[in-house]
Amino acid sequence: MAPLLLQLAGLGAALLASALILISFVAFITATEMPDLHRHEQEKFFLNARGQKETLPSIWDSPTKQLSVVVPSYNEEKRLPVMMDEALSYLEKRQKQDPTFTYEVIVVDDGSKDQTSEGIFSSRGEKILMADADGATKFPDVEKLEKGLNDLQPWPDQMAIACGSRAHLEKESIAQRSYFRTLLMYGFHFLVWFLCVKGIRDTQCGFKLLTREAASRTFSSLHIERWAFDVELLYIAQFFKIPIAEIAVNWTEIEGSKLVPFWSWLQMGKDLLFIRLRYLTGAWRLQQPRKVN
Repeated sequence: MAPLLLQLAGLGAALLASALILISFVAFITATEMPDLHRHEQEKFFLNARGQKETLPSIWDSPTKQLSVVVPSYNEEKRLPVMMDEALSYLEKRQKQDPTFTYEVIVVDDGSKDQTSEGIFSSRGEKILMADADGATKFPDVEKLEKGLNDLQPWPDQMAIACGSRAHLEKESIAQRSYFRTLLMYGFHFLVWFLCVKGIRDTQCGFKLLTREAASRTFSSLHIERWAFDVELLYIAQFFKIPIAEIAVNWTEIEGSKLVPFWSWLQMGKDLLFIRLRYLTGAWRLQQPRKVN
């Protein structure tokens, strides 16, 4: 009996190794290049408040605002106005209290793909906030992220990231979810920890504050354009040893999510595995940031 068990164990290990080699090969040969960051001619200019044509800013220029708010938007006709009302109300109030505070809001029309990077690369802020269009996170919590960012000083090469986190709400959310969705959530968290990002409990909260230098370093190296891009963003940040703070924020689930629980999580799981394998096999390499022409 024992020799048979050993043979079966050996066969299982061989099959597992073969499967891993096959998956690694598929990940390598299907690896895509980084998204094209080249701007079309009509994307190099914008009309200012006076109706005059100005050159679109670049993240590689010196900052001219204190805060840039980048809001990815895809079919958000109903949720975006509510989020923008709260955001602009807070920003205007803050500017009245502190006339030196300057800001801009960039709404990115994602179309069929995630074009968040294009919004980041056009930012003029010393700090850049990524905020979801659904308004699930209370906008004044940006002050919590600012404090978390400041607590990381001194910043190496002026790079630091503060991530909003819903991890403190996990027990409450589990009580409201089905066992299946809870299992998917724990499985995703395990894959994130095992394959890509250590020490960050909630990588997917769409409320992140980056210094200008951290934004240019990480976003210029991104490959993933779907839901798992947050994970690759933090993977890149940890590779470059950019300090990251995880900050608890207020969060409320808003109806209208584009995330289809099973299929979206399956896609993210595949992306996580391929992120790890493609960097491991050298299909993707991390280099110095590329400028957008």
